[in-house]
Amino acid sequence: MTDTSVLHPGELSAADRTAWTAMQSKAHLHGAPELANPFLSPEFTLALGRYRRGVRIAVVREGGEPAAFFPHQRSATGVGRAIGLGVSDSQGLVHRPGFEWDARELLRACELAVWEFDHLTQGQAQGPFDPGVTGSFASPVIDTQDGYDAYLAHLRKNSPKFLKSTLAKERRLTRSVGELSYVHDERDPAALRTLMRWKSAQYRRTGRSDRFTQPWITGLVEHLFHTRTESFSGLLSVLYADGKPVAAHFGPRSERIISCWFPAYDPEFAKFSPGLLMHLRIAEAAAADGIAYIDLGRGQKQYKDSLKTREIMVSEGWMMRRHPVALGHWAHRAPVRALRNTVVERPELFEPADRLLKRIGEFRSGRFRM
Repeated sequence: MTDTSVLHPGELSAADRTAWTAMQSKAHLHGAPELANPFLSPEFTLALGRYRRGVRIAVVREGGEPAAFFPHQRSATGVGRAIGLGVSDSQGLVHRPGFEWDARELLRACELAVWEFDHLTQGQAQGPFDPGVTGSFASPVIDTQDGYDAYLAHLRKNSPKFLKSTLAKERRLTRSVGELSYVHDERDPAALRTLMRWKSAQYRRTGRSDRFTQPWITGLVEHLFHTRTESFSGLLSVLYADGKPVAAHFGPRSERIISCWFPAYDPEFAKFSPGLLMHLRIAEAAAADGIAYIDLGRGQKQYKDSLKTREIMVSEGWMMRRHPVALGHWAHRAPVRALRNTVVERPELFEPADRLLKRIGEFRSGRFRM
């Protein structure tokens, strides 16, 4: 017999949290390795619940035992969003092997008219959520479970010019600035503040919206930085040249996956591509730690194409019940999302749009020249 209870984050019991983590830890053994993504962890959901309203966790039990966990956000009108929509890179249902569910029945149990997602995990887009999928997109990954030497061998075969030029820049950076050092798990909060400052400047420089002007995102990142359990931590990695930080990355990690979230570098050293050098160091440390892969995140970028070993797919869309709220939400959101995807997926549209955003960034920073 199946029973679904919808909990506030503070109502999740220690036993349920342990069961949730266990499902993630064993997911790769049951053919669903993507369920181990740190964005699907209880730690991420509970942290988000401190900074965003409407965070809920549906716990589905069979025979009294947890069979699935469905974290989501809910508005007063029943509009549901994937947990952390807009900042999370993996979304969906964490469940035990063989668990089956009806998506619309799940929404009804959660009192949701619609559930919107933009990074639905691979595997669930072809399952119960399939009717709501409007598009699927590649998320490049770096496989590290076979060791760093195997990864370098892959780069030599598939991206030889990239690897050669990147290693040459590493040598030039060492000669020009000083010896390089890398801290995989930096615990100095000042280094995190430096990363956020770099990232804010990058957003402004490229004409994007600065995420770190939103207090809830800053609060979430700082909270995750201080979160450390056996199965989850907020990982800050920093590359130094002569003791000075030149590139950094912050993102969540689980037992088997590191999610690339906020990478940035000091523009003063841009000609040396310190961000690429840092990614190679992250891959080396991840391999030594037994990490299966690094998820570089949805989106086509040249550096991701050079670094990746393969791709997984994530999907976006809306799962809806027959409800006027669902139709209203879809009518409001669908045209915006369709326009954005058309621009992003077509180079002849994306490139001029990207140039325009950068020009706007120059205006913002006072660097624009006629």
